[in-house]
Amino acid sequence: MSLPRPSRALALLAVFAGAAFLAGCQDTGLTQRSLAPIPSETLALMEESGVSKEAPTLIRAYKKEAELEVWKMKPDGKYTKIKTYPICRWSGQLGPKTREGDRMAPEGFYHIAPSQLNPNSAYYLSFNVGYPNAYDRAHGATGGSVMVHGICSSAGCFSMTDRQIAEIYAIVRTSLNSGQNAVQMQSYPFHMTPENLARHRLDPHIAFWRQLKEGSDHFEATLQEPAVGVCNKHYVFNAQPVGGRLDPSGACPPLRTDPQIAQAVAEKSKRDEARIAELSASVAPVRLVYQDGGQHPSFASRVAEVSRPEALTPPTEIALNDRPIRAGKVVARLAKEAPGKAVQPEVAKNAAAKTETAKNAAAPNVSFAADDRADSREWMGLHKDGDPAPAPTGSIGKSASRHEKDAAKKTKTAKAEEKRHAAEAR
Repeated sequence: MSLPRPSRALALLAVFAGAAFLAGCQDTGLTQRSLAPIPSETLALMEESGVSKEAPTLIRAYKKEAELEVWKMKPDGKYTKIKTYPICRWSGQLGPKTREGDRMAPEGFYHIAPSQLNPNSAYYLSFNVGYPNAYDRAHGATGGSVMVHGICSSAGCFSMTDRQIAEIYAIVRTSLNSGQNAVQMQSYPFHMTPENLARHRLDPHIAFWRQLKEGSDHFEATLQEPAVGVCNKHYVFNAQPVGGRLDPSGACPPLRTDPQIAQAVAEKSKRDEARIAELSASVAPVRLVYQDGGQHPSFASRVAEVSRPEALTPPTEIALNDRPIRAGKVVARLAKEAPGKAVQPEVAKNAAAKTETAKNAAAPNVSFAADDRADSREWMGLHKDGDPAPAPTGSIGKSASRHEKDAAKKTKTAKAEEKRHAAEAR
């Protein structure tokens, strides 16, 4: 029996509406992207490692080596590395992100919650790493919307290929859907090895990087996800406050730690420090300056796919000097500047330290202005016994290399580019 005309019209309208709805989903393809399964090859790697796809995930990223690692938790609670992905593009320099528009990919310990996954990203797929975290905010860092995403274009993000981000996204999504509250992402300037730390021992960011190494040691000594906190503008790991709370900007309260974890970390740190000291006797300290970030060597032939390919040149190695200078030379200089005044030994000693620090800070062909000496005192604190002071954050100092000064001139353009990049990644 045929339907009355009004009923037939309504039925046809419903059919067309449903078809249009389905066509809309198919046109974007976003739903299919975000729900794509983990590739069978990667599932096989998980099975070989004795982990399930639903197990908690942890991510580690290294800028200099341009690598992103995915780790999964085994039934015994320890993590095992499943796969290393070459990073297609990262921008900026080694060191923490401190402000919007600096093109820096952040370094530190971040957490990716379910709400940070973006299935509708203009960059194929993406997830927000969680910058700025409590440490970043305690140091006055600005900016946001830092992503791991596809399309191989970076203005402060970790950029992968579309195929890579689809796989990483699926792994993270599966863990979060299976009950993991947040995926920890550990972002480093480089692998925290004694060799790297010896080479970069005079870099202005070394105090900050030593904090990151402590967190790395907690993970590598235990193969368990470290609990991360911030107090006194410093990271603390696997530590619980006693009779108080952790205030990122305030003084640290008494902290309780697990003796077994503390011992394992202390033993690893002791071995590494001995190796760093040994290497420092023969390895020259350097600072790496990039034109604008880098990429994994495996992508060298795919120039047409990356953002700012003209900036992908090997970093410049700036040699730094950690040889002591003679205090007598400083005494003579002070006597010349203030004739007729006696120079006290302690004054000469302090002046010698400042002068040597100034020499270390100055890059080749870059003068070190007198009013930069206040900044250089931060460097002297990096090599004292005990916990070093946090590295300074903020704008590029006057003692920066000419490469950094050229980059600073482009801040306005970079800031606008990062805003556009973040908006499109949402």
